[in-house]
Amino acid sequence: MFDIGLNLTSPQFAKDRDEVVARAFSAGVKGLLLTGTNLEESQHAQQLAQSIDRCWSTAGVHPHDSSHWTDESTELLYALANTPEVVAIGECGLDFNRNFSTPAEQERAFTAQLALAAELGMPVFMHCRDAHEHFLALLEPWLDKLPGAVLHCFTGSRQEAMDCLDRGLYLGITGWVCDERRGLELRELLPVIPADRLLVETDAPYLLPRDMRPKPASRRNEPAYLGHILERIAHWRGEELAWLDAQTDDNVRRLFGVTF
Repeated sequence: MFDIGLNLTSPQFAKDRDEVVARAFSAGVKGLLLTGTNLEESQHAQQLAQSIDRCWSTAGVHPHDSSHWTDESTELLYALANTPEVVAIGECGLDFNRNFSTPAEQERAFTAQLALAAELGMPVFMHCRDAHEHFLALLEPWLDKLPGAVLHCFTGSRQEAMDCLDRGLYLGITGWVCDERRGLELRELLPVIPADRLLVETDAPYLLPRDMRPKPASRRNEPAYLGHILERIAHWRGEELAWLDAQTDDNVRRLFGVTF
């Protein structure tokens, strides 16, 4: 198992970060991709990945932080992207749900990061919420210039999934699918995702799977729970767990070019 989305720089992990990583590896997780969500967090994620075995990171600016994008942002991300630990540009994309940055600011930062990824020949790690049509319109001109792209923490509709798959995107599935209140639509469309386009992630410390038994004492999600998410996905897809485990690992290697 490989967790493609882990916010290890979160303050929620500040007191026991080493123990969190150790528990993940003890639980069978083979590798971790640490998410960079702004320039400071991207630098921190790269430093953590440099210091922890079997960890890599992304470098990017989340749509929430797009208002802070400047020409210097490209230069800083370029420098980070040229370190061996950074294997993707992002988390980048659009989020029109909260609009912490204006749509125009988000579109500018997203396009700049797509251009950077294309220049460097790197995959992109993306976010989209309530912005599907705008997201695809900005992304599509770059797809033939990128080696790969994943829409992380996918929670959209069947049609949105098909739109992304038709364009060659990978989809990252989290513990959202384990939520009996809001994850049922995602659960039902799991079988339409080709196995060679599926990636798994926790997005920890967020999105603790609600169906874990016994229920964890803390509401904080951890990468050690990735196995539960993968087992549930395999069950709902009607596939053997070990086979899907191996397939998703292969997908990680193909998209991010990592060895683990």
